[in-house]
Amino acid sequence: MAKNGPRGKGRAGGIKNRSQVLSPRNKRWTKVNNKSGKFIDQMSRKGKAFKSVKMK
Repeated sequence: MAKNGPRGKGRAGGIKNRSQVLSPRNKRWTKVNNKSGKFIDQMSRKGKAFKSVKMK
């Protein structure tokens, strides 16, 4: 599991079993569970991707 490290160091490791796709309708990145294919979360800012999540 990815964890936030000490201040100024950032994340340690990537997030597993998840990826992100860009929605063509609203231009926002959406997190997808790789096992079930369900949508998990959507980024509130347009065009900005989630950190440490694989892109499809």
